[in-house]
Amino acid sequence: MNRLPLLEDLPAVDGRRVLVRTDFNVPLEHDSAGQVRITDDFRIRAALPTITWLQERGATVVCASHLGRPKGKPDPRYSMEPVRDRLAELAPGAELLENLRFDPGEETDAPTFVARLIEGMDAYVDDAFGAAHRAHASVVGPPRTLPSAAGRLLANEVEVLTGLREHPRRPFVAVLGGAKVSDKLGVIDALLGVVDALVIGGGMCFTFLAAQGQPIGDSLCEPDQIDTCRRLLAESAKPIHLPEDIMGLDARGHVATYGTRLPDDAKGLDIGPGSAAAFADIILDAGTVFWNGPMGMFEDPRFAAGTRTVAQAMADTKAFTVVGGGDSAAALAEFGLADEVDHVSTGGGASLELLELGDLPGLAALRDAPNAHA
Repeated sequence: MNRLPLLEDLPAVDGRRVLVRTDFNVPLEHDSAGQVRITDDFRIRAALPTITWLQERGATVVCASHLGRPKGKPDPRYSMEPVRDRLAELAPGAELLENLRFDPGEETDAPTFVARLIEGMDAYVDDAFGAAHRAHASVVGPPRTLPSAAGRLLANEVEVLTGLREHPRRPFVAVLGGAKVSDKLGVIDALLGVVDALVIGGGMCFTFLAAQGQPIGDSLCEPDQIDTCRRLLAESAKPIHLPEDIMGLDARGHVATYGTRLPDDAKGLDIGPGSAAAFADIILDAGTVFWNGPMGMFEDPRFAAGTRTVAQAMADTKAFTVVGGGDSAAALAEFGLADEVDHVSTGGGASLELLELGDLPGLAALRDAPNAHA
């Protein structure tokens, strides 16, 4: 596999226009007066090392990003204007194009849209790890013709996550949660080849419990995945740790704690305290931990304890800790622990796909860029 071209591999950028694919898909808040406010500018600040490096060397930086899901047509709710205002404060002189997804050509990698994007550009930098698993026009199109490089954020994400695949400090433990087994089957299979233990919580644990023959009541379950979970449990050479108790609601809507056998009318919504303590012990004894997906419905304070305990263990362990973006990163931030782990990925889906496959469309595009073989 060719090496990923870095910023230093670009031709001189002084006086040049450089298109930088950023991930400015920030959370927005719309008030009753129609004003829009960015509630967390982390993704904008995360791109600053790359933007600054280019500007200090005389480049005009033109950023491009998606925001929300406008479905291929202009939508004022997803205008880049509030992002543009914040970028102007943090990186004066950096330009920002309108929302890439206002054009249907972005998601279909349309050649005409790629041509418009790169018109007048002298080089391209991809710093949007959160979009690197998408074969979209702004991700895979520019490197076909422009000298291209990975930005600082993208390069760091790739280094950390490929390091987990290739040379983790052992024991290596993966903690997976979230709603659906089907979303994570590929990564579970891949991780079982490299981890020393797998810990499973969240809504997806109930399909595994059902595969063991446990009654799960009215809990979330994917019946079509039960056989797959049964196969994984039977064939895995590595231990797969499932919850030993469950927090949820009983038939009257009251919070209740159960073992792993739930009554027909009960609904599991979090791992129980015994499971949380057991999972925390596994994390504390690890050499490397990768965590993706909450342990329960942490948005509801009644069912946040499992996720909070896992997050605290991630903060307390001496292990090298990586959190795979998405809801896990949101939970860490909510509990005030985001600075207590070694690496918080900016891409939930991208981090899982890179761990599973070892490559992403955006990375392959960069390695095939005109300057990559120089």
